[in-house]
Amino acid sequence: MSEELIARAQTWLAEDPDPETREELAKLIEAADVDALAERFAGTLQFGTAGLRGELGAGPMRMNRSVVIRAAAGLAAYLKAKGQGDGLVVIGYDARYKSADFARDTAAVMTGAGLKAAVLPKPLPTPVLAFAIRHLGAVAGVEVTASHNPPRDNGYKVYLGDGSQIVPPADAEIAAEIAAVQALADVPRPEGGWQTLGDEVVDAYLARTDAVLKPGSPRGARTVYTPMHGVGKETLLAAFARAGFPAPAVVAEQAEPDPDFPTVAFPNPEEPGAMDLAFAAAERERPDLVIANDPDADRCAVAVHDGEKWRMLHGDEVGSLLAAHLVRRGVEGVFAESIVSSSLLGRIAEKAGLGYEETLTGFKWIARVDGLRFGYEEALGYCVDPEGVRDKDGITAALLVAELASELKEQGRTLLDLLDELAVEHGLHATDQLSVRVQDLSVIADAMRKLREQPPTVLAGLDVVRREDLTEGTQTLPPTDGLRYTLDGARVIVRPSGTEPKLKCYLEVVVPVAGQDVPAARAKAKELIAGLKRDLAVAAGI
Repeated sequence: MSEELIARAQTWLAEDPDPETREELAKLIEAADVDALAERFAGTLQFGTAGLRGELGAGPMRMNRSVVIRAAAGLAAYLKAKGQGDGLVVIGYDARYKSADFARDTAAVMTGAGLKAAVLPKPLPTPVLAFAIRHLGAVAGVEVTASHNPPRDNGYKVYLGDGSQIVPPADAEIAAEIAAVQALADVPRPEGGWQTLGDEVVDAYLARTDAVLKPGSPRGARTVYTPMHGVGKETLLAAFARAGFPAPAVVAEQAEPDPDFPTVAFPNPEEPGAMDLAFAAAERERPDLVIANDPDADRCAVAVHDGEKWRMLHGDEVGSLLAAHLVRRGVEGVFAESIVSSSLLGRIAEKAGLGYEETLTGFKWIARVDGLRFGYEEALGYCVDPEGVRDKDGITAALLVAELASELKEQGRTLLDLLDELAVEHGLHATDQLSVRVQDLSVIADAMRKLREQPPTVLAGLDVVRREDLTEGTQTLPPTDGLRYTLDGARVIVRPSGTEPKLKCYLEVVVPVAGQDVPAARAKAKELIAGLKRDLAVAAGI
């Protein structure tokens, strides 16, 4: 076995174009480190609806130039098979390790395959790439990013010409073309021939952000902002200046792109401690709100002053606030969210006489809803301008939050006041998540199997009135690996993460507000959420 493994590694080494991963692999071969080699050659990094994402390193189970070249060649073959072999592919990238190299390799492969290729001028937010696809009339787009993953990860996200991320069956068809790629020497990669775009594409994106705000609306909210060591700062500051908001106070320690993300354990605003520096800056600046983007700036986190401290709002709270704001502006169209997000959005849409749809998780589904006007997902993702960006967009979401905070400020109210009003009007919808990060993926498989074989009948003292195995699909949803429990006054969804080694359990309780006593309803909801976490952990064996 070890001889065969080393032979495979030597074959890979012989065509690896990257000196860094060549050196890494050569050392492992020389040391006959069978365990490390087995880990890197256990299979191939799978291309799916999230594209590719994984740890940087040598071998087919890591993100590296060899894997990216094969992915690009597979995408090019897919486009040619669809009759788009002379079309444009636009390529964006973030500031992570190897992102610029992967973008250049993609451009070279597309050019060598006879397609046109255009690369964004510098590391930019993912929404700029999503915008550029339709703006430039491209047949596809590639964004090199691992979003909020750990520093040693990178990824490869694919969009088609409609500006949305790929969904089945395109993912399987592209994966088949990738698998058909033989030696890298068979993939033409010229030294040039593609276009590097200028700042005009960023200017066009910024001009489009005007559509998010109501002409003449208040713009007085003051903000502390962190790009979380990512690429959002320049674009967000330009968007805020263009709109006429006060210049955000930027968290200095996290202001510039840094692929090591030195001040956070994970560069995700949802992770414990990630917002500590922003909150410290807020104590000095005393703004109206704190806004954070994740490293590729497609997500937007919001925090507000609550009593004596700053508090992160749940993604569901921000989604509901933005929906209520848009309703009061008189928008028309469909509101959409993923199944793991709060049911409050449906109630807001119903009362406003607007359409409403639930989708599977991910903006690849949300952005495809017919007539979409606003879409969101609880993981801090918001699509507030689907005509401009058919994906989540942390820049335009931040603008809309700032507009809402500005309007409320003029009225002597806050975002928390509006949340209380929504609770009185629709019932208190409280959401939370039980999320377990694992080293061994079998832990997730075991938990899902246990829940299927021994489903809970009572959680937090509430009867489970309906159990759904989402692998079978529903009348409105295609199949997915997930479980949904409907309780008397609550809902639980359990699913493996599509992008990280996590088991995610999404919890929601709905508590009527008696006599406008929102604090009492919140206390009851907190008690129920704690009970759901406790009982679900036992039921899943986690």
